[in-house]
Amino acid sequence: MKTKSASTTKDISKTVLYAIAIAVVVRTVGYEPFNIPSGSMEPTLLVGDYLFVSKWSYGYSRHSLPFSLPLIPDNTRVFFTEPQRGDVAVFKLPSDNKTDYIKRLVGLPGDRIQVIGGVLHINGQTVQRERLGDTYQGNGRGIGVRVARFVETLPGGKRHFIYEQTDSGQHDNTGVYTVPPGHYFAMGDNRDNSQDSRTTEVGFIPAANLVGRAEFLFFSTDGTAAWWEIWKVPFALRFARFFRGIA
Repeated sequence: MKTKSASTTKDISKTVLYAIAIAVVVRTVGYEPFNIPSGSMEPTLLVGDYLFVSKWSYGYSRHSLPFSLPLIPDNTRVFFTEPQRGDVAVFKLPSDNKTDYIKRLVGLPGDRIQVIGGVLHINGQTVQRERLGDTYQGNGRGIGVRVARFVETLPGGKRHFIYEQTDSGQHDNTGVYTVPPGHYFAMGDNRDNSQDSRTTEVGFIPAANLVGRAEFLFFSTDGTAAWWEIWKVPFALRFARFFRGIA
């Protein structure tokens, strides 16, 4: 005869297992949380932002699964939906298929992408950008760097903010990149501080490496309070960024 204690332990164990199973399913087919560790997507995303990525937005590949389990064949997506130009997407770095990157998809399959004098060109057409003024951006060493703030309008009408520190930087004048079939070209909104498809370290993004589309922020902290410094936490939270959509 089972004791009450043994029965209670079994019930708790089953509940925990069900909760874990539900969490895994939600993270696999629904939404997965990510955090922003670098400033490459400023001003859209800040270091310390936490966001949800919709896993269903582009269909599913092996990288949609926990630990990229090979249950879906390589270079395959099921229930595939084509990304839209201007989407902010999480993807696995093609060079290792492990590291998560988040950038804006500016080039679609077949597009010709070039940067001339810091200005993005798509299929030979200049992408409109309007200067909104200057701001100061921290460089991680407590020193503010002056950057220009623009609103950029992609073909199709998608508008978003970008930072430009200079128009003559390392990746401000490039050759023409022709995006192969089944691949995408990604750039950070912080144009002079982003390792993206303009570099050999990243290059073109295979469709199979897409993890999902960034949808909305749910939490944000400026990093001035450690987790144990409870008395500082309220002052470190960026409440205005809670539950904001990502454009």
